[in-house]
Amino acid sequence: MTWLGWLRPSGRTSLRSRLAWSASLVVALWVVLLAVGANILLARGLAAQADDVLRARAEATALTVEVAVDGKVSVLETRDDRALDVGTWIFTGDGSIVERPPGSSPALDAEAAGLSRACAGTRDLEAGESLRLLCLPVIENGQQVAAVVTSSSMSPYDQVQRLALLGSVGVAVVLMVIVHVVLRANVTRALRPVQQMSVQAGRWSAEDVERRFGSEPRPAELAELAETLDQLLDRLAAVIRHEQRFSEELSHELRTPLARIQAEVDLLIAQPRDATALQTAHLAIDRSTRSMRSILDTMMTAARSMNSLDDARSRLDEILVRLTELDRLGDGTPVVVDCPAGLIVGVDGDVLERALAPVVDNAIRYARTQVTIHGSREQGRIAVTVIDDGPGMTEEIAERAFEPGFRGDAGDGHPGAGLGLALVRRLVVAAGGTAQATASASGGQVRLTFPPG
Repeated sequence: MTWLGWLRPSGRTSLRSRLAWSASLVVALWVVLLAVGANILLARGLAAQADDVLRARAEATALTVEVAVDGKVSVLETRDDRALDVGTWIFTGDGSIVERPPGSSPALDAEAAGLSRACAGTRDLEAGESLRLLCLPVIENGQQVAAVVTSSSMSPYDQVQRLALLGSVGVAVVLMVIVHVVLRANVTRALRPVQQMSVQAGRWSAEDVERRFGSEPRPAELAELAETLDQLLDRLAAVIRHEQRFSEELSHELRTPLARIQAEVDLLIAQPRDATALQTAHLAIDRSTRSMRSILDTMMTAARSMNSLDDARSRLDEILVRLTELDRLGDGTPVVVDCPAGLIVGVDGDVLERALAPVVDNAIRYARTQVTIHGSREQGRIAVTVIDDGPGMTEEIAERAFEPGFRGDAGDGHPGAGLGLALVRRLVVAAGGTAQATASASGGQVRLTFPPG
């Protein structure tokens, strides 16, 4: 395991742990750098101090060195000079020993003699313990006539360095434990609202999708999170409302054809019928099943087309011709199509047909003699206007024509549930268009606009 593995906990960790460990690792790197730097500075300081002590002893010893006229080197004996004699060598200019420290070994004498000949700087060596030698030349008349070599044990300095290193490691460990605990507590405190908000959002999405966090004062990050969660809850609520409305509309619209089928089946079971009555019942059941299929196709298309289909294209004239060929025109009402050839609509063909079919059905149902469908390009849009010569619409009916469940004349005997034009508007708006009914006493008029293809 690497050293990083000891700092990083194993297994799956939470964001809180990752943040705490990442911050602790950064702090640990800085502490290590500071500790290493401090120990390097301490080592250099202790070495400089040892050199200063050796140089001071060498200078004091050099004051006792006398050089005769004939070049003979001697040492002036003074009172209490034993302190200077400890670890001190005096050499002549040619490297002969004038005085050596008591108890010095031949090997140590040789090292001191070698340093005296070069007489430059210091030399570290191991002679049972760590020693440092320093050479100070004695100069007269510009020439080196003697050399003083002093030595000192580096063990006390090494001991100080070891203690400083151990102390810095101990302080770093304690500091890192404290830093990690504090960081983890702060990160936990900072992330606790996030956890609480996520749990609350999950509970609301399951129990009360209309609840929101709102705009109460929060830190900037939590306010942004609250806004995002509110937007997600808004979209979830919209999806749920759409599903509920779809279920209600589907149930409402299928109720009538299902009731007709059930009634015909009950009559077939309850009493025998002749061939003509039996054929009539079969045709009624067939019309009801076709109506159910049309309702399902229209509503499924509406459900799949809640978003605009940007890449879809279709020819309006072909769709209008297809509408006039359907069996909905079996009552004989003529439908006149007035549309330029090649007019392209930026809507899928099936969606366009489902959007126009209920409008054409209504026009045929209320027309006296004829239905006219106009297709044209107006102000950068594709407009489709369906006109009949029936009784027309009042202001109230025109205004509410596209409301779900609204019927202009509930007693006209039509089995619908008032969802046809509501589905039209949903399809048209989803495709990026508009739907409008015009009030008139001289006939009905519905105008739909679509994006061009």
